[in-house]
Amino acid sequence: MDKACHISKKGPDGVNTDALKRLKRAEGQVRGIIRMVEDENYCPDILTQIAAARSALRKAGLSILKRHVESCVADAIRSEEKEGDALIDEMMMVLDRHGI
Repeated sequence: MDKACHISKKGPDGVNTDALKRLKRAEGQVRGIIRMVEDENYCPDILTQIAAARSALRKAGLSILKRHVESCVADAIRSEEKEGDALIDEMMMVLDRHGI
């Protein structure tokens, strides 16, 4: 099974722009959380920001999963039944492992 599927190309069509946007947002949130901890901000405020960063990462993961299903899994199912079944099994393990 080709791990990269067909999305290995560079450029605008090769990037999951929604996931990238969400990951950059989460990166900014984590930097803010670090500053909050360094500045000894109020703990519930820090925990609220941690929850927001988790949510941003979760949404980025869902965006990546959606793209994977719409492209790699769909293509595999159309082309080879066994490869499609293997990708579905892999996807389900990822969902279970990461709580998505």
